[in-house]
Amino acid sequence: MVARISTVAFQGIEGVPVDVQVMVAPGKVGMQIVGLPDKAVAESRERVQAALHASGLALPPKRVTVNLAPADLPKEGSHFDLPIALGLMAALGAVPADALASYVVIGELNLDGTIAAVAGALPAAIGANALGKGLICPAESGAEAAWAGADVDILAPRSLIALANHFRGTQVLSRPEPAIRSNPANLPDLADIKGQESAKRALEVAAAGGHNLLTLCYINSRRNLAGDDRDYASQ
Repeated sequence: MVARISTVAFQGIEGVPVDVQVMVAPGKVGMQIVGLPDKAVAESRERVQAALHASGLALPPKRVTVNLAPADLPKEGSHFDLPIALGLMAALGAVPADALASYVVIGELNLDGTIAAVAGALPAAIGANALGKGLICPAESGAEAAWAGADVDILAPRSLIALANHFRGTQVLSRPEPAIRSNPANLPDLADIKGQESAKRALEVAAAGGHNLLTLCYINSRRNLAGDDRDYASQ
């Protein structure tokens, strides 16, 4: 049996549809992920197996093959964890495959079976709506995804167990409400830093693009203020 789960690969601010295909068959015990996965996706194998074990699902001694289609599209990011796990659960009959067919799925798994927040919940929800589907995303990303529209069906579970219970009807999940993060009254501001135009420009570029930033200087209030500004802007 081949279980299929819909997810997305992010290209800029758009979510490109990706079909996660999971097959459990006799053969050498292990899991293989194919379809141009990057390092984070390849490591999903370990996170998925640990999360399923922590959730009480024993994997059979069989060969598991995961194909991320289309195979010529690079797949990046840890948000493939949850669709791979749900595809495996569907293949084993732990969750109904027909119910999952109406959702696009994103989410990173922790080793204890909880679902960690990922970037891109809103574009994923918009992409799901364009396909006529709902979205399954982490609980911490639900408020962001809800901005895609009131007509988008969104499930935001905190764990694999919570999601399985939802489909069993024993713990029905409610739709998250759109919300923005409340901010403290006194926010750091780059305008408070005198001079240092090049440093401020570097902070702006790093925050806007989500890039890594290394600061090399003596510790002082100016550097700390700039770092605080960048940390806030990148959130």
